[in-house]
Amino acid sequence: MREQPEQQAPPVQRLRVRYAKRGRLRFTSHRDFSRAFERAVFRARVPMAYSSGFNPHPRISYAGAAPTGSASEAEYLEIALAEVVDPAGIHELLAEALPDGLDVLEVAVSPGGSLADRLEASVWVVDVTTPPAEVRPAVETFLAAEEVPVERMTKKGLRTFDARSAVVSMSVTDSDRGAAIRVVLRHGVPSVRPDDVLTGLTRLAELEVGAGTLLTRLAQGPLGEDGTVGDPLGPAE
Repeated sequence: MREQPEQQAPPVQRLRVRYAKRGRLRFTSHRDFSRAFERAVFRARVPMAYSSGFNPHPRISYAGAAPTGSASEAEYLEIALAEVVDPAGIHELLAEALPDGLDVLEVAVSPGGSLADRLEASVWVVDVTTPPAEVRPAVETFLAAEEVPVERMTKKGLRTFDARSAVVSMSVTDSDRGAAIRVVLRHGVPSVRPDDVLTGLTRLAELEVGAGTLLTRLAQGPLGEDGTVGDPLGPAE
């Protein structure tokens, strides 16, 4: 009989990490980032807890990753540790080990519960070169619609889903490049992304947007009754 693998000790502490994807690093895929982060915790000698089995791996839980190509100021993951550590010290170690553009913003002790369950909605800014005077009527048309079907190619093939139902709020402000569309998106299945909303805007209101559209996630967390997005690193209410 094959010898059974050694069972690893359970974690003694869990930390939640908020990090950003900026500049050219916004094109980093989730798989590439996970590899980079595992190398970073190894180089930084973070006392990780490991899974049991024949191929132990560091206990890292990823949640709510932004689509490849979009920037983000609010990406989250959770690490399980074999020792109790100072979160500030881990923040410093990870910041030194990760490349510029994958920037650690905050490290906090996990309050317990599921991190993924706390990521109920996101705040996005869609920065387009179209003049605000053309974007505002399109947003009004979108918000007045009961349903805005869009199509997107997924791993399971071409999917059609309603982009309107995920939009909690949407507004337009002037920007240096043209117009900035701020949208709060409720997370769900299937997941509606900001580029899906932009597709709905262009088709429903015949809005034309030029090249160079920038997508940036500003926040991600629990969705309040007033439509605001809270801090997932804080204590659960």
